[in-house]
Amino acid sequence: MCTSLLTAAFLTGCGPDTESWKLSGPTMGTRYHITVVAPPAEVAKESLQELIEQELEAVNREMSTYIPDSELMRFNAGPIGEPVAISEPLADVVGLSIDINERSGGAFDITVGPLVNLWGFGPTPEPEKVPGQEEIDRLLGLVGSDALELERNPPRLTRTRDVQLDLSAIAKGHGVDRVAQLLEEQGIENYLVEIGGELRTLGHNPGGDEWRIGIESPTRAGQVVHKPVRVSGRAVATSGDYRNYYERDGVRYSHSIDPRTGRPLQHRLASVTVIADICAEADGLATALNVMGADAGLKLAEREGLAVFMLVKTDNGFEERFSSAFTPYLEGSES
Repeated sequence: MCTSLLTAAFLTGCGPDTESWKLSGPTMGTRYHITVVAPPAEVAKESLQELIEQELEAVNREMSTYIPDSELMRFNAGPIGEPVAISEPLADVVGLSIDINERSGGAFDITVGPLVNLWGFGPTPEPEKVPGQEEIDRLLGLVGSDALELERNPPRLTRTRDVQLDLSAIAKGHGVDRVAQLLEEQGIENYLVEIGGELRTLGHNPGGDEWRIGIESPTRAGQVVHKPVRVSGRAVATSGDYRNYYERDGVRYSHSIDPRTGRPLQHRLASVTVIADICAEADGLATALNVMGADAGLKLAEREGLAVFMLVKTDNGFEERFSSAFTPYLEGSES
């Protein structure tokens, strides 16, 4: 789950002798942007883009909630209490989602969809009245990754009660990983892949330097600066948006729902950026830490050695907080 708080554009110019390609197109309700640097001579640009779009289409056919007959939607409409054969990619993403759910104490949950819809942050419009506790409690009974039993070799998934899976908080990151793997299989050693703000890089940028991205950091004066972060060979995802909310009776309701309480987040954490080896994990962890809040989220980050950067609302603007593992990525720090 990403926001505009992370700028994927690299922060240096192109070298005069380095060939680079820029590829883009629609996918997953947003757009993908890919920069390939020094492509192998045997790889054709048009053929590469076709392969990329085929791979992203495969991800959509597996995991989209907007394609009625996607693998995910067929699973959601399937039997309760019986194992259902699923593809390896879907098993990988569900397995990672269950893992992050357990590590975060339930703060990340791919079954939270009914509550998101209740509060008007899904396909349904914003409610005219704030949902009551009785309705929240009813839908909490339809939420919980403990209702999922995943088997491997062969991959099968069982719902022990009627939960509905929605992978929107992790599927874009997985899509980034799939494209990155495809590029490496083509012998490409320098790239940046970005889908809706989630990204992964390898090698160097067109200027011959390491890849750097900018994390949006609002100032007290209301201006926005971009903090440069070195990310070569890493994946990055951001969750949370201090701009996205609605008001009822003078109370702000965040677009992010805590699956443990069934209510929008009330803490002062504005955004979380996570750097990891793979983008799917960064994507899911960013959402989990955003739900947990700054203090609990940073405790988890320090315990697990996660590279995490946070923007926390204060009475005077925003405060930057980050984990020990994030420090080496900051511009100007010792690598």
